[in-house]
Amino acid sequence: METQNPIPCLLIFFPMFFIVYLIAYFIVFRTWSPKIRPEASSCLISLAHGTPAVFLSTYAILADPATGFASQNTRFQNTVLDYSVAYFLTDLLHYIIFFPSDVLFIGHHLATLFVFLTCRYVASRGAFAILSLLILAEVTSLCQNVWTLANARRRDLEFAAKVYDLLSPPFYVLYSIVRGLVGPYFVYRMGAFYVGGEADGLIPRWVWVSWIVVVMSAISVSILWISNLWVELFRARTGNLEKKTR
Repeated sequence: METQNPIPCLLIFFPMFFIVYLIAYFIVFRTWSPKIRPEASSCLISLAHGTPAVFLSTYAILADPATGFASQNTRFQNTVLDYSVAYFLTDLLHYIIFFPSDVLFIGHHLATLFVFLTCRYVASRGAFAILSLLILAEVTSLCQNVWTLANARRRDLEFAAKVYDLLSPPFYVLYSIVRGLVGPYFVYRMGAFYVGGEADGLIPRWVWVSWIVVVMSAISVSILWISNLWVELFRARTGNLEKKTR
């Protein structure tokens, strides 16, 4: 199925995300504090990637009725993978330049790029699994980025504080369901397929094993992150309740 040279796609998508980042940093958030401008700019390119990636991935999967965990990637599926590779490369540069000590996020981006690149360039199969995981990862992107921007300004903007307080509970619920329930279930099905030998001779074992390890690690970190946020929210709401009852 693969007849398209992937390089031109990356040459289009990478500059696109880089330009969006520059526009965010120098125009959209130019009046924001230098401490939070980089993070806000990262949120904007994440917005430019996340929700579109969900729709593109969904279409790429549905457009191929024969797709499966070991199916050969279609041309459009590879294009969507290129799209995400370009985003993560741009955001990786952001972290290396502005937050070089943030080893967790840099490691996350490198691991994610490894998964996309091996699916795209090494195996040329398994896009159904990787794009499905991309959907699960990015379906909360819009909500999460708005929440992140509101969190960055909530101490100096009353509106941002209201958005943050209003958005936190539903965002936490949605994120918990996707990352704590749906994600692990999908990885279980994915792992059962590969361990069962269905991909033998199609996808190198070291490739799919590395995919499972990376995804399980990412889900574990996500569950830990959202658990900490739930604890913080509970403490904050309990503290406010105690103040009102005094």
